[in-house]
Amino acid sequence: MDARSVARFVEDPEHQAMPHRLYTLVFPLDTQNDKVLLGMKKRGFGRDKYNGFGGKVEVNETIPEGASRELHEESGLVAKSLNQCGLLLFYFENDPVAMEVHVFLVHKYEGTAVESDEMRPQWFGTRDMPFPLMWADDSRWWPYVLKDQKFVGQFWLKADQATITRERHFAVDSLDFPLRKDAKPKSRDP
Repeated sequence: MDARSVARFVEDPEHQAMPHRLYTLVFPLDTQNDKVLLGMKKRGFGRDKYNGFGGKVEVNETIPEGASRELHEESGLVAKSLNQCGLLLFYFENDPVAMEVHVFLVHKYEGTAVESDEMRPQWFGTRDMPFPLMWADDSRWWPYVLKDQKFVGQFWLKADQATITRERHFAVDSLDFPLRKDAKPKSRDP
């Protein structure tokens, strides 16, 4: 398992044994106007859905570095502070690899959101989320964000990636698992 993964601290042994892919999900906030920036995905995984900004964490970067990079690539914004608020774990039917998604809020950023090849940004009220046009799990964990609670969510989905067959989510006091935040995978010698 990737040295940066923290899933083992919340999963049962069966799921701990699965390989995990690391992803990030970033939500820029305009706290003065109670708004959140979402992007309409224009291509690839999640096409035609609103979501935060994010993607795969590269081998040579930390999870926060991956979150900052993805935010900039997809929206043009530069994060000045990242606050991890959640950890999401997804298990898809007939897929032996779990998705481990680190969720961040950004209260301080520079720049103006611009459309990219991948995302079309749009501001929404934090209490007026377009849930019918988002992933099925988003409405389950977004209330934790509104209450300013850190959370962990686990979702089991059918192969259609839309039907939730089982879910577990809960508030946590901390997402600081016994792992250095700058952990990077160990290099492998041939």
